[in-house]
Amino acid sequence: MTNKKRYYFFIILILGSLATISPFSIDMYLPGFPAIAKDLNTTIDRVQLSLTAYLIGIALGQLVYGPLLDRFGRKTPLYMGLLIYILASVGCAFTESVNSLIAMRFLQAIGGCAGIVAAQALVRDLFPVTKTAQALSLIILVIAVSPMIAPTVGAYTTALFGWHAIFIVLAAITLLILISVYFFLPAGMEADASLSLRPRAVLSNYYLVASNPQFFIYTLAGGLATAAPFAYIAGSADVFMNIYGVSETQYGWIFAILASAMIGSTQLNHILLKKYKSEDIIKVTLFYQSVVGIVLVTGTYFGWFSLTGLIGLLFVFLTGQGLLGPNTAALSLAPFSKKAGSASALMGSWRLGAGELYLRS
Repeated sequence: MTNKKRYYFFIILILGSLATISPFSIDMYLPGFPAIAKDLNTTIDRVQLSLTAYLIGIALGQLVYGPLLDRFGRKTPLYMGLLIYILASVGCAFTESVNSLIAMRFLQAIGGCAGIVAAQALVRDLFPVTKTAQALSLIILVIAVSPMIAPTVGAYTTALFGWHAIFIVLAAITLLILISVYFFLPAGMEADASLSLRPRAVLSNYYLVASNPQFFIYTLAGGLATAAPFAYIAGSADVFMNIYGVSETQYGWIFAILASAMIGSTQLNHILLKKYKSEDIIKVTLFYQSVVGIVLVTGTYFGWFSLTGLIGLLFVFLTGQGLLGPNTAALSLAPFSKKAGSASALMGSWRLGAGELYLRS
């Protein structure tokens, strides 16, 4: 590996870690739902609202960070968001009621979503347009590892130290990421003092981004495709642990196995991009995932699947996410340079918003 490749690999690792904060925050505490419900004298459904609050916080928070990243540069808003996340994580650890947990999770999301927006904007800043999809594939590969690790770590942490320790671990991990960002991550695009943060100017800027045909089409497709996995993440603990009766640690391993579907497809996407265009990969993947999704819904309705069968079909379905995510994101961001922060924020907000709408449907 040449020095240049080694440098880019290190940068992608940091960007991937930033983008992993929120997925880790979602996945790691899922095995602790029963323990949280018991300790806070509430139900799992009530605890699940803390996940809903987190998703809402990510969707809204990204819209705030987009203009801030374009106006003040990438790092200053990122520092602010990571500090908010760390403090909110400590607040989650010491909460004594489900309502305060829900509130702290919302605040945690407001801080953590800075990592998602900044990571995607920095990819657009630091890599040429022709290499954006490949860079995003590698970042998503880093993200894909988190569901393999997070639930398992969360399950064993809950079993050994209690669910409160999960949020202390999250705070510690984010502190290490913050230190890495400060010392090693390039600044990316410089601050642009000409950009206004007045509500009318911000909304006008978002309108210009959203009205770009390429951005609209691929952001819409990426958001709709992302909605189903969010529904899976939100309901998986209840389905596997309560309906199929698996233990906390067994659930962690099931989640890890299903997350590995994205790793293989992300690596495949990196290879496919050397021969095919992102547009072609997206078309084929959407068709394939739609067919698998119909089979999954139909089979679940009629009770065709055992635990093993359900895991197998979910594995096949989730494989498509490693192909859709980086390609739709790359094509969404491609038309922008100066407004990459706003474009990244709007794209991420729609994806999370679509997931939240799907959860409520």
